[in-house]
Formats: sequence, C-alpha cells, structure tokens
Amino acid sequence: MIFLAPLALCGLLTLPLVWWLLRATPPRPRQMRFPPLQILRTLRPTENDAAKSPLWLLILRLLAVSLLILGLSQPVITGTPLPVSGNGAIALVIDNGMLTAPDWSKRLRTALNIVDNAALTRRQVSLILTATSNTADTATSPFTPRPAETVRRTLTQLRPVPWGVRRAEIAKLSKIHPPGHFGTVIYLSDGVASEGDAAFAQALQTMGPVREIRFPDAPVYVLKPATGAHNTAIAQLVTLPAPHPRQITVRLHTQEGGTLATIPLTLPASATQADISASLPSAVMNRIDRITLNGLPGAASAFLLDEGDRMHPVGLITSGASDTRLTGPLFYLRRALSPTAELHEGTGASLLQQSLSVIIAPDGTLSDPAVRHTMAKWIEQGGTLIRFAGPTLAGHNQENAQNTEAARTADAATDLLPVPLLSGARQLGGTMTWGTPQKLAAFDTTSPFHGLQVPADVTVSRQILASPVADLSSHNWARLQDGTPLVTYTTLGKGTIILFHVSSTADWSSLPLSGLFVSMLQRLIDQANGVSAPADNSLLAPVLTLDGDGVPGLPPPEARSLRADAFTSTPVSEQHPPGLYGPKSMRLALNAGTALPALKAEKPAGPLLDPSGHRPDTHLAGFCLAGALMLLCLDTMLTLLLRSGFPGTKRSIKSGASLLACFIMLSPSARAQEAMQNSPPAALETRLAYIITGHKEVDDVSRQGLQGLSDYTNARTSARLGSPDGVIPGKSDLSYYPMIYWPVTADAQVTPAQTAALTSFMAHGGILFIDTQGQDMNDQSADSSSENFAGDAPGTAAALRRVTNGLPIPPLTEMTDHHLLAHTFYLLHEFPGRYAGQPVWVTREGEAENDDVSPVIIGSADWAHAWAVDDTGNSPYAVIPQGAAQRKTAYRFGVNAVIYALTGNYKADQLHVPALLKRLGGE
Repeated sequence: MIFLAPLALCGLLTLPLVWWLLRATPPRPRQMRFPPLQILRTLRPTENDAAKSPLWLLILRLLAVSLLILGLSQPVITGTPLPVSGNGAIALVIDNGMLTAPDWSKRLRTALNIVDNAALTRRQVSLILTATSNTADTATSPFTPRPAETVRRTLTQLRPVPWGVRRAEIAKLSKIHPPGHFGTVIYLSDGVASEGDAAFAQALQTMGPVREIRFPDAPVYVLKPATGAHNTAIAQLVTLPAPHPRQITVRLHTQEGGTLATIPLTLPASATQADISASLPSAVMNRIDRITLNGLPGAASAFLLDEGDRMHPVGLITSGASDTRLTGPLFYLRRALSPTAELHEGTGASLLQQSLSVIIAPDGTLSDPAVRHTMAKWIEQGGTLIRFAGPTLAGHNQENAQNTEAARTADAATDLLPVPLLSGARQLGGTMTWGTPQKLAAFDTTSPFHGLQVPADVTVSRQILASPVADLSSHNWARLQDGTPLVTYTTLGKGTIILFHVSSTADWSSLPLSGLFVSMLQRLIDQANGVSAPADNSLLAPVLTLDGDGVPGLPPPEARSLRADAFTSTPVSEQHPPGLYGPKSMRLALNAGTALPALKAEKPAGPLLDPSGHRPDTHLAGFCLAGALMLLCLDTMLTLLLRSGFPGTKRSIKSGASLLACFIMLSPSARAQEAMQNSPPAALETRLAYIITGHKEVDDVSRQGLQGLSDYTNARTSARLGSPDGVIPGKSDLSYYPMIYWPVTADAQVTPAQTAALTSFMAHGGILFIDTQGQDMNDQSADSSSENFAGDAPGTAAALRRVTNGLPIPPLTEMTDHHLLAHTFYLLHEFPGRYAGQPVWVTREGEAENDDVSPVIIGSADWAHAWAVDDTGNSPYAVIPQGAAQRKTAYRFGVNAVIYALTGNYKADQLHVPALLKRLGGE
C-alpha cells in the first residue's frame, strides 16, 4: 500500500490528545432518591475527578479519527501494473475507432492502469488517438507530453467514434511535428489492418521502444449490405476468423427503437462471414429500420435500412398457361423481383382488387378489353403498369396510330401502350437476315436507369419497333445502339405505362439473363412507390446519424451533405458519419461497413503485451472516509442513548414509546398523513396524463414525451409538474389531470363508457390534446399538396373520426399566431412537433364553454417524439427538418399548452385592462 498524501499521516500524532480529551467525558446521570440528610452526609470538601468514558466508546472514537486521517492521506493498494520499462515520458497510442466499441470498457481500464502507474512514478504521458483528428488538447503537437492527471481526465471522458482508424495520418503528422524520444511507446490496437500500417509502425518505432497491447477475445464484427443479385439476405455479417464456433443474436429494430424480431446466428470455426436472413411477413419486414448485434454496441455492428430496402407489393399477371422453367414468361421476373419485392400473382381482374402500386404484364395477358378498361382507371389513380412485348403484341396492328398527342392518349387509354407500335417484330441476326444482334446504348441523364452500367454481353435479337413520331425521343428511357427504343413510357392521369420492347424471356434478348434486368426493374418499382432516384450530383443532408456506440441521434455540427452517387464508395468520417441522409422520398443510408475493406489481422508494430492478469490500483480514500462517517454517526447515537439512561429504564422507554405512538395515531396529522398515503399521486401534485393505446412503443414514447415536457416546464416556469400518468378512460379517474395527451393509432376504438368519461372530463375544464402522429395519405380530405413533410400514419384519419364520434367537440378552426394558445407563455408563430408545418385545430372563438377555452387541441405533428427524453436525459428521436431549433419551438408550444390548461384565458382578460382603466379614470 502507498499513500498519495503521506503528510496527512501526521494527524495520527494527535491521537494521545484525543485520548486525553475523550476520557474526561462527564458521566451519565444516575437516578437516585432524594433524602436530604443522606446528601449532606456524603458531602466532601475536595472535588472528585470526572468519571472516565467507557473503554468501548473511547476505542470507537479513536477508530473514527484514525479512519478520517487515513482517508485524508489517500491510501492506495497497488495493483498488478503492466511492465512499462524506461524512465522518460510515455507515448500512449490508442485505437478509438468504430471496431473498439464492443470492448471499450476493457480498453479504457487498461489505459487508466497505464496512466495511474505513470502518475506514481512521476512520468508524463502523451495521448495519441488514431481515429480522431484533434488527437490532443495541445495546440502545437499531439506528441507533447502532459501530466498524467490531465491525461486521466481526458481518458475518462473518451468514447469511441463511429468511423475507422486513420493510422496513416498519424504517420504523416509525425513528419510535420517530429516527436521526441519517449521512454516507452504503448500501443492499444484493435487488431484489424488498415491503410498505412507500415508507415504507422515505422513512426512509432522512431519515437521509442514499442510495446503493443491486443485483446485476444475482442469481438470484431461488421454489418455490411448483402451481396449478390439473387441473395435473399437483408445484411451480411463480416468478422475475423476464430478457432472456435461463435453464437450471435441479431436484433431487428424499428426506427423508434423497438425490437421486431431476434435471429440466432451461428458462426462455424474459422468462418469470416455469414448472411442474415429473416422469414417475416413483408409488412413486418418493411418496418425494419435498423439491424444490430445483441450485446455488441458500435456503429460497425449497426446497419441502417433506407427506403430502397423496403419490399414493395408488385403484381404479376398470369396467362393461365403452365409457366415452364427457363422458358415461362414469369420465370425471370420472379427471380429478379423476389429478393426485394412482395409478389402477388393472379389474373388482371384479381390483382386490381388488391392494394398494389405496380403491376407487370407479360405478353398476351391484357387481351381482354374489359380488363384493359379497368386497368386504365387504376393507372389514372396513380398505378404503374409495366408491359413486355412478345409474339402476341407483335401481331397487333397499329393501323389507326396517328402522329398526334390525342391519338397517343387514346391508344394509352384503350390499348395501354405508351407509344404507337409498328406491326410485326424486327429480327436482328439469324440465318435469314443481314443484321446482327444489337447492344444497348448508355442511358440518358433523364432516364431513371441513368447511372447503371450497361454490360457488353447484353444483346437484343428481336424487338417491336415504335412508330417514328416526332416526339418519340421524349418517351424513350432506353434504346439500342442504333437508336431504336428498348423501353418507352407515357403518363396516364396520375400513373405511368411502361413498355419493354422485348419479351420477359430469353427468346428475344439476353437482358433477362443479366443483372441489369434486376436493376432496371428495381428502379422502376422504387420510382412507382415514391422513392425518387436522386441525380448524381444532388446533395443529401444528414437527418439521423449514429454515434460511436451505434445509438441513433441528431447529426453532429460537423456533419456535411453527401452526393447521392457517392454512398457506396464514401467511407464514414467526421464530415460524413453513418446515418440516414436526404428527405424521406429519396432517403439513403450510409453505413459504417459499406465501404469498409475486407477485414484482415494487423501486423504487430512491436512486441505484444498481454493485458490479462493485470489489475489497476485500488483507491481506499473513499472507503476510509465513509467508514469514519459511519462511526461518527454511531458515536452520536450511542451518546444520546447513554445520556437518556437506557441501561436501567427499559420499561419507562417502552412505555413512553407506546404512549407517543398512540398519540401520533390519534392525532389529526396522523389521520391526514394516512389519507395522503391512500390518495392517488395525481391528487397530491399536478401531473399530465396520456391515454394508453395498448401499443408498447406508442405508450413508451407518450410517457417519455410528457416527462420531457414536464421537465422543460418545471425548469422555465413556476409550475411544478410531477411524472406523467398513463390512464384508461372509464377506468381511471380523469378529474385530477388538467390536460390528457391522446396518440390516435389506426386501430383505436372507444366504448360508450370511455366516451362518457372523456365527455365529463371536457365538461369540467379538462383539455384533450389529440395527436395522430402523422398524416394519413390515403385520406381523401388530406392536403396532399402541402410541401411540408409529415410521417405517414395510414388509417389514423378514419380512427380520429371514429374515436371522436360522440364527444362534445365544438366547431373547429385552424389555429393561427393570433390565438390565445400562441402567446400564453411564449410568443409563437408556428407550432411544430416532430414534423413542421402541420395545421393545429382548436375550437372556433366564441363556440367553447368554460370561458371560451378550447376543450380540444387536434394535430398531426407528432409532439410526443419531439418532447421525448430517455433515461439518460437525451432526445432519442430526430425532428424534421430543422433539428434542434424545431425541437425548442415544439417544447415552447407544449409549455403554452400546459399553461393554457392550468390557467385558462387569463391572458385574454388582459386585453380588457385598458378599457377598465379608462372607465375608472372617467369615474
């Protein structure tokens, strides 16, 4: 054991003085009879010395003083330090990249052990971080040694970053700021090779003798996109080989953090990769926003999915004939679409009865005029039809095709063709022709296929030609090298008709045999579902990013926009952290493992040092001071008992305690306290409430949101709100709450008893804050022309009408900044939640009872997610599109709503103050 403050041990010299003072403690009083003559007989002219304190009490006090002195001397039990040789300063080099997050606590303990040992030997430390640009607090060079205590404070606040190490930058920096010679260079490595390792190792060796520390059992796992065009996996797990099998649990999350499913995964010995597949319904698969590894935090072990990863419902029209393998019209379409789309097969009439956004029609499946008529109406409402040519369509005679737009529109509505076609099929190559099969030309910038690489081995041997009209080029998305169309399109109402001028089999071309066929269909399906393929040079701003532990949150200030065509090749960094970029309709995910090279073991930069078996120092100062405090408290309690004479008056003490207990039980204050204990918490303090929906994720967000709003209100107003309560109308007493937040879900239902309870709540001055948490895009009354983005909440419009039916809701109007709710506490001109620009509906002025206070506030801005605060005090959900500024305004609107619910229209009464003063002055 050593002492960091040995001079404090001089306090032990005062123990004899403490002994002398404590032994003169007056004795406890004794109870005696009072015979006067006996007292006079015992009088003596000399004074008696004071009685001594009991020996056990004296020892107790001396022990307390000794522990206090020992605590002030800061004793330390030295652990088993790492063998750090040399006498000069120590260069501590640490890999703090994304691969170190799973075992970061172990690495941090090892680094603190090294720094503590350096402090004991009075050696300075230079802290060098390989994944951070500003690798030290010094402005001159990261290689400048600093006191060990300063480095320790920096280490305790250090966390891993969500990008990889950059050892080559340290090597370059060592040339710009040549470091001095260190006594020892200790390198805590993640064990994974990176670019510039050789130069980095040489730079470390020029500083001094190098000792490298590796953690043999360190978990190194990276989630990457699934490879292969026909791979059904949703992601791929990549790792370093290990000599034994490994068990891993994969978690599938929603964006709110809830777990949809867990997938057990077994890695055999020496395995370096494994596919992650999930057998879930497409509706559940489309809710997956993030994939993580259970118990392994970090940005590398988290995988984000964007809008392009969703499985879209696609219909394939069957012809009724047998679909043979390799030659059937649906064989290649199934293989191309099954990994990324939810396929529905049937006749044209049956598919039109389902909720589909894309229908694919092979040759000969739209011969029925009635089906084409119904299909045209479906397209006009926003559907997308993809047709393929073939022998049946080749025999169709386009005698009435005219070179006018009116004729083309008529053809599109009747024959469902984007352009007029010539009769017959064009033969390219063969024994009876002079021509040769044509290759594909590069895609134009206006084509949705722009950016796809055209394979040189894809050729077309037969096609249907379009009628050479003047504006044919404006309807052309793909062409052959001779300029003839391969894919044409036209719009019909809100929908689109697309025609491949070749068949869906390999008879007319080799396109269905290539990966280009899969990519082209995927582009068309994404475009039909509202996922716009961004241009190559378009910039997408970060919306949600991952930190070093893989936790999603708001983008850091240094995050920058990224070009849409650079997502697959851009490694993550400070400027481009892993996360989601761009608006919802064209959102792309930048994952830490996408551009990461293959994992390989790093070559050691010096002799390896095993950190196992070494333990850090144990500081005993806190234990000593805590023990001294406990002994002093025990001394105080025993002294009071001694003075009360407990050894001989047990019966009197019990009697007094019983009498005191009876008095307390019979007193009014005791009865009041018992009544308070039996009262609900909402009766003792003001609380907000939310209606329990039965969906755990929605209810958790409601609780976190109202807790965040309550904390914000307590910090900025004189109101004091307690923790929010979840209530069920008809079962819970709603009279205690001034405002109830109601998140309406698509399956929300109310009973007559619940309607009656809510009606009574509103009639007695309570306010219902109803939030659909997004817009129902399927609702005909929704304002689809609004440019303000809001999350899609399908079915909530009908649910809102259903649950409010029977409630006494007065006529409503859209709230403006002139409404009382807009200036109850803060002066506001907008009222955003998680989404901005959404209307808020309140009772029309003069229509509400209770002093014209609106009994309802209805909106779709999703305020709970904007207010939500998790157990760590952070805001776990991003707000769109203004980030922190929008969240602050959302909090302020929430405060206004709380003050409005608590005080009513007191602000409105101030409008009449000038008139009252004028009347008083006149009188």
